[in-house]
Amino acid sequence: MPSVYDKDKKSLRDGFGEAILELGENNPDVVVLTADLSESTRVQEFEKKYPQRFVQVGVAEQNLAGIAAGLAISGKIPFMTSFGIFSPGGNWLQVRTSICYSNANVKIIGSHTGFSAAGDGATHQALEDIAITRVLPNLTVVVPSDFNETKQAVMAIAEHNGPVYLRLSKEPTSRVISESQKFEIGTAQVLREGKDITVIFCGPIGAEVLKATEELNLDCEIINSSTIKPLDEKTIISSARKTNNVITVEEHQIIGGLGGAVSELLAQNFPVKVTRIGVKDTYGESGDYYELLDKYELSAQHIKKVILTANGKTD
Repeated sequence: MPSVYDKDKKSLRDGFGEAILELGENNPDVVVLTADLSESTRVQEFEKKYPQRFVQVGVAEQNLAGIAAGLAISGKIPFMTSFGIFSPGGNWLQVRTSICYSNANVKIIGSHTGFSAAGDGATHQALEDIAITRVLPNLTVVVPSDFNETKQAVMAIAEHNGPVYLRLSKEPTSRVISESQKFEIGTAQVLREGKDITVIFCGPIGAEVLKATEELNLDCEIINSSTIKPLDEKTIISSARKTNNVITVEEHQIIGGLGGAVSELLAQNFPVKVTRIGVKDTYGESGDYYELLDKYELSAQHIKKVILTANGKTD
């Protein structure tokens, strides 16, 4: 079922669309590319306003990466847009070699990730994209949690010199961070301080995390880790030392994503129990977005149960 914060629901892709148009007005070096998905990735207004700075490559994601790399090497700031399953999913070799190996200043925008391509089914649901991007040298990986954080993230990655993967979703989801909270690459946000258990999330699934923890009689420390690479090591280790119990939540496979990154960090610096909530080594299917979250145990009620179990409690 939908989160309790429905009145403010907007999609991350819409936040990107607004931000890239504003960025285009302020920075003439910004160029946008897409693989036959202008409307879906919300760059159609940029295309109309700045046709000379827009490249439509068609259904050719490998070419999308190659052209973007060439533009970056020529001094432009290219934002290449597609569904996450196609880019970086379908052009990973070109992203690896043409963009990351060259440390080209390309911004890779992957939309419709997680279960947000709900009706399109398993073939279009990017549930592995964090894993395949965070492994690449030179690549920064950013997963904003809501519409407003997405807008901030777009501005930040435009200023960052180097390749970035920005993970977006299609489904309108609820506000997660307050207007006073500011996005900064490499900095996690402690949304709520606590001492019983640490709950770390990334992406719009944070709305379900907030709903779940509000219903608990536990002092949960809630952390929005919107940068997966580089992780905010100081904040995460400090919280783990305080609670000695960590849970990660992501709309992604539990293998190789946020949970994997946090586990690797803590295994080396402060070994502690880590419980990973995410997709359990399986593919998705067609359905309503919130029904899929519930089936794959990512809805607030399931998150609540896992937190209670990890803390040695029951309903």
